[in-house]
Amino acid sequence: MQIDMWFDPKCPWAWIASRWLLEAERVRDVETRFHVMSLSVLNEGREGLDDWYATWLADTRGPVRVAIAAEQKYGDEILRDLYTALGTRIHRDRRAIGPELYADALAELGLDPSLAEAADTDKYDEALLASHHAGLDLVGEDLGTPTIHLPGPDGEPVAFFGPVITPIPRGEDAGRILDGVLALASAPGFYELKRGGRPRPATR
Repeated sequence: MQIDMWFDPKCPWAWIASRWLLEAERVRDVETRFHVMSLSVLNEGREGLDDWYATWLADTRGPVRVAIAAEQKYGDEILRDLYTALGTRIHRDRRAIGPELYADALAELGLDPSLAEAADTDKYDEALLASHHAGLDLVGEDLGTPTIHLPGPDGEPVAFFGPVITPIPRGEDAGRILDGVLALASAPGFYELKRGGRPRPATR
C-alpha cells in the first residue's frame, strides 16, 4: 500500500508524522512517498497572522526550494533521504536554516552542491506550487502539513490533514496508529476528529 505525504521541512508536526510513517513501514506492508508543500505559500497574503508565526515563516521558502530542485534533478525518490537529512539538522540538531545547512545535507547524500543555490531564486517556484496544490487541494482550504493521501474505499485517494501527534510513535505503536487512520479513511463519510489544546512537539 502506498501512502503519500506532503511536508514542509521546517514544520515540526510534519517531521513527527514522517518519522511515524517510516516507523510504520517496519511493521506494516506500506510504503511512503514524500512530496513538497510550502507553509510560506499556504500563508501568503493571509491577514491576521500572529507576529511570532510570521517571523517563524520567514526562512521556510529556502528549504522547500532546495527540495524541489533536488526532486527535479534526481526524481521524487530523493525526497525521502533529503527530507531526513534536512529535518535531522532542523529538528534534532536545532541548526539554523541557511546555506551551511543545505550544503551539509546535500553533501551527506552526495548530491550536487549547487542545488543549495535554489534557496535564493524563484526558478523552481512554479514546480513548488504544482506540488503544493497536488497535495493540499484535495484535503481542503486552510489546512497545512502534515497532509497525507491514503487509498480510499472506492480506489480514489482520501486526503487528511494530520495526524498531529507527539512524541514520534515507534514500533507496533506506529502500526496501530496507522491501522486506525486507515480505518477512518475507509469510512466514506468521515470528516474530522479533533480535540482542543496541543502540546509542544517532541521532534527528537
